[in-house]
Amino acid sequence: MPPLTPPIQLICTDFDGTLHSDYTVPPVPVALQDALAEQQAAGARWMINTGRELDDLLEGLRRVQLSVQPDYLVVVEREIHQRVGDDYEPFTEWNEQCAAAQAAVFETIADRLPPLFVQLRLDHDAHLYEDPWSPFCFIARDNDEADAIQAVVDALLADLPNIALVRNDIYGRLSHTAYTKGSAMAEVARQLSIAPQSILAAGDHWNDLSMLRADLAHWLVAPANAMPEVTAQVRAEGGYIATTECGEGVLEGLQHALNQLAKN
Repeated sequence: MPPLTPPIQLICTDFDGTLHSDYTVPPVPVALQDALAEQQAAGARWMINTGRELDDLLEGLRRVQLSVQPDYLVVVEREIHQRVGDDYEPFTEWNEQCAAAQAAVFETIADRLPPLFVQLRLDHDAHLYEDPWSPFCFIARDNDEADAIQAVVDALLADLPNIALVRNDIYGRLSHTAYTKGSAMAEVARQLSIAPQSILAAGDHWNDLSMLRADLAHWLVAPANAMPEVTAQVRAEGGYIATTECGEGVLEGLQHALNQLAKN
């Protein structure tokens, strides 16, 4: 007799502010770790979907010392890595396709960036820089400054639908609009032949909005600490708004989904 397919086949969680909290001990609730392990044992896959770089995320996971390990990592909001043994190996075709598309779209704005840097450095104290994933990034002093920078960048890019500023709190970077947390999650689901009805996604911030969509994941969760825009979208998409924060909220949302499934 073939094994039963678990009702939730893919669990996709943001890391900072969703799975992990800097203000609790332990940073990831033990009960959530146990629940994720139980779902994996039943056949589900677990993905961490973050804006962090790979090395930074792996260091964060080492510090937390989880009793359970994710099957997939999405880093810098788009690059996919799969766990093989004790290591994570890249989805080479997807990641190369992503890098090529990013390079092409960034080339279209190459002449706009130098004056943008000059203008913003005159008007703001934010740290402006480029990195291997984006020709324009910033770390603002606070969200008011980040909002002001975003307004300038959005106006500059208004005629370019394939490029956008991706925000997470006081951090921002440019990205191709086709390569997001949502499209990366959907690519893993496609390769695993998992339908949206069997996916749970949880996130708390603006850069999570692309994966918190009912057409990509039926079970949507916003922890109590989520940004108002996230809470509003999850509610509008028929998702679950937790009464607890961060990992406790993810656990609450997962238990809600499993309870709903048990009734059917």
